[in-house]
Amino acid sequence: MNKKLSQVLKGHKVLVFMDYEGTQFSHEMIAIGAILVVIDQKTGRIKRKKAPFKTYVKAHNKIGSYVEKLTGINEELLKQKAVSFDAAMKAFKSYCGLNFKKATFITYGNHDMRILGQSIAYNLAYPKEVTSQIQKNYFDYSAFIGEFIRDEKGNPLSLLHLCELFQVPEAGTAHDPEIDAINLANLYDAFIEKKDLVLDEYRKHIKTHSNNLPTPIHNIVVKLASGENVTAEEFDEELKKYIN
Repeated sequence: MNKKLSQVLKGHKVLVFMDYEGTQFSHEMIAIGAILVVIDQKTGRIKRKKAPFKTYVKAHNKIGSYVEKLTGINEELLKQKAVSFDAAMKAFKSYCGLNFKKATFITYGNHDMRILGQSIAYNLAYPKEVTSQIQKNYFDYSAFIGEFIRDEKGNPLSLLHLCELFQVPEAGTAHDPEIDAINLANLYDAFIEKKDLVLDEYRKHIKTHSNNLPTPIHNIVVKLASGENVTAEEFDEELKKYIN
């Protein structure tokens, strides 16, 4: 397993990949999607998956036209199928079962935690032991993978673009929280499996974004990232050229 990833997961063998959808302006939760997996603690690879979880959540404020178009979730759907935030959190804990306190909760980007926070703020009744556990053992996979792979301008790639890069087949239509959670789980597994691809992309990232390093080090890093062998003598020459 990637050493940095192993440190973040803190020995947890149960991971819950999640995605929240929220209203456009108040950022209240309107849907949760998740999939619980068990990983091999040595390799980090997923060895078992539970059937995915999905529920719609009642919000105090309107959804917003942009979110409606993006997610397909509208006020009528929530009236018919949504449950309270309190009930949704309890159902999520029930889905996780005995693994709830032993799990790492993973999302792509930190906006999901903002949605969780806003929903807490708008609701007087909710299971604090559930929300606090999620917040305590939360892990932003976007921040993790962004250390190794970014676009040419240094921006993080979207979940969809990373799935394309790693040739992860889409589980369904994007912006459905259940589908996005499944895609994230599959991306996690592909990152561990395709080590050569990660190495190539990390090399590109280092080469492109080493400009903030001191000039001699930048020049050496570019050579190394381009596949050249560099000796200590060559490094000294770079230092001399810079100093003199």
